[in-house]
Amino acid sequence: MPLLEVNGVTKVFGRLTALNGVDLTVGEGEFHGLIGPNGSGKSTLMKCIAGAEQPTQGTIRFAGQDISSAPPQERARAGLSLKFQITSVLPSLTVYDNVLLALQAQNRISDLILSRTRRPLAHKVMSMLERFRLAERADEPAAALSHGQMQWLEIAMALALQPRLLLLDEPTAGMSLEERRVTGELLTPIKQQCSLIIVEHDLDFIRDFCDVLTVLDQGMVLESGTVDHIQNSRKVQEVYLTRV
Repeated sequence: MPLLEVNGVTKVFGRLTALNGVDLTVGEGEFHGLIGPNGSGKSTLMKCIAGAEQPTQGTIRFAGQDISSAPPQERARAGLSLKFQITSVLPSLTVYDNVLLALQAQNRISDLILSRTRRPLAHKVMSMLERFRLAERADEPAAALSHGQMQWLEIAMALALQPRLLLLDEPTAGMSLEERRVTGELLTPIKQQCSLIIVEHDLDFIRDFCDVLTVLDQGMVLESGTVDHIQNSRKVQEVYLTRV
């Protein structure tokens, strides 16, 4: 049974049909890339999966459960974690405290009020920071990080909740070439922990670690398959030559 099943999902905003009958499946431990021209519906699909938007039609099943109308917090408890394109770190807090707050989201209010969680979570926080090459910046405010490092921090925060499925919406937007290279290195080991859906414009970036690619165009699935299949698809080539 697939971890995620998206069946016939349509999303309408007034006169605009952003998604039109989209089907998508993601298996356990699968890295699935979403690509397509600007305005093809990639981010809208991610928001429908995460619960930030409700589909107008269609169903979304996660781990066998229908979550089509479930609120975002319920989906998060079930094991979905989303990182939007725009970072949501708290810039005035330290890098350490941003990850700590993400971990504390799993704790009871009483434990937080009595400050019972900070010391027990210290090892987990530093482990995540070391994994994302941020340990040396732990005591600095998040605002002092470079753009790329801030993106890595938010990915670390999203993974701190130990999701079964991580959704990344253009995590390399605005990064330098070196930051993009490092981001690829940081994402590859995630496969041992969870599945991944990543929205990305750059096929060169995701082809080395994605198992499956789905191409969206004008709110519909144009093509889905392996990286080699997508690269050799005449339909995909025509779309990228004429609309990107």
